Amino acid sequence: MKTAFDLAPVALAVVLLAGCRTQPPHSGPRAIATGPEVNYIKSYPAIPARPEALQFPPFHFQPPHAATYRVPLTSGPVAYVAEDRELPLVTITLSVHTGDWVEPPGKEGLTDLCGQLLTRAGTAHRTAQELDERLAFLAANLSSSMGGAQGSVTLNLLSKDLDEGLAILREVLTQPRFQEDRLALYKQQSLQTMKQRNDESANIERLETGYLAYGEQFWDNRNATAASLASVTREDLLAFHRRWFFPSNFVVAASGDFDRATLVTKLEQLFAHWPWTDAPPPPIPQAVTMAPAGIYLMDKDVNQGRVTLLLPGIMRDNPDYFPILIMNEIFGGGGFTARIVNRVRSDEGLAYAVGSSFPGGVYFPSCFRASFQSKSRTVAYALSLIIEEMKRMAAEPVSTEELENAKSGFIDRLPRSFASKSQIVGMLAGEEFTGRYQTDPDFWQHVAAKVRAVTKADVQRVAQQYLTPDRLVILIVGDKAEILKGHPNHAVKLESLGTIHDRPLRDPLTLEPLHQ
Repeated sequence: MKTAFDLAPVALAVVLLAGCRTQPPHSGPRAIATGPEVNYIKSYPAIPARPEALQFPPFHFQPPHAATYRVPLTSGPVAYVAEDRELPLVTITLSVHTGDWVEPPGKEGLTDLCGQLLTRAGTAHRTAQELDERLAFLAANLSSSMGGAQGSVTLNLLSKDLDEGLAILREVLTQPRFQEDRLALYKQQSLQTMKQRNDESANIERLETGYLAYGEQFWDNRNATAASLASVTREDLLAFHRRWFFPSNFVVAASGDFDRATLVTKLEQLFAHWPWTDAPPPPIPQAVTMAPAGIYLMDKDVNQGRVTLLLPGIMRDNPDYFPILIMNEIFGGGGFTARIVNRVRSDEGLAYAVGSSFPGGVYFPSCFRASFQSKSRTVAYALSLIIEEMKRMAAEPVSTEELENAKSGFIDRLPRSFASKSQIVGMLAGEEFTGRYQTDPDFWQHVAAKVRAVTKADVQRVAQQYLTPDRLVILIVGDKAEILKGHPNHAVKLESLGTIHDRPLRDPLTLEPLHQ
């Protein structure tokens, strides 16, 4: 039989918990009391017995309007500018309309080299070493990159050094040196990286997924080879830079410790009296060619098989964009609440990482992807579970709980994209750069409403239309002999899931298939 002394810790815990909920933070310790104190505690609303019984008010978030930050500069670019006085720093990022689709044939790797060397290989008035030393003295970061569908240049520095930083940025943008010794160094480093293409199965998977999803001749799959890298000269870099780096080909995002009007004036000066101009780039090609349906097996002596499932994709302006986002959230994109994560990882313990994505393409239709890694002998079984879940998505409506969790999760994550002034101008500048601002300037203001409008019928309809197992292109990189054996506890064999095509590894320097 418990005594009053035995029950004291429990009573104390109850009072302390109630005190935490009712007493101001600055109050001192509370004694266990009777009378009015007990009545005070009892007057507090009852705490639900279980977390799922908690009630919260509806979540509302209004993304910022682009017009608040947008500044068309008379010198050419469109800029998105936001003051942020929390730290004495300024960040300026230029996005440049250029990339792999305008890379000259036979010069694959030129864009990457240009992106690496633009801010690291000196200017007309500073050697590469002098540029590095001055930036280090200013504690400034000046970086650049290029590839895919855009280039970018970013300057981050203390606000007190902004004028000097902008002067250096102007030098880099208008008078890059592309110093020969730096070019030779980056070529050597790129070649060493190229030689390691087949060392890791992840690298093989990344390269081959692009080929299978979009076609070997697609512009985004024009990867550098040893020969194309060797052919790039300093003159090539200078010509490529001059063709695409001019103010009307830029979009600017600026945030930090400055007066907005003053910063706009400085940006006007940065881009004024540019030494040259040119025509805008041609449209980015959208035509893609997905490989025929089947299983493409690449033999690699590793313990785990890497598996990617591909299906034809959509553009982001597709009317089914939002139903597809929610469908994918339920299927494989929603983390531990997603179906294939629960089935393959949590229930069966076959994979540590498993998931899917189905983004709307910005420049060309981005395909559906699901992927996982599993021990060689369980690859076929894990793959069969994912295909089963694809069929189930199309065969029956999702539950109310799944739908509401997916929608609320998506909406609740919206503020993360606009959590800081830097993120705000970066996001809005991206909309400008990719053209969505011009066609749908209020896109983000309507996202939450469009997500809320998605129904169970919408999810099932898009699952039936887009999650089509008979069209699956499946890439497997792993130990072929072990994968084909299957697992003794599961009857599923790989050949029962589709036609198997042996796909050879590629020579890392030429990207030509190796003879087996």
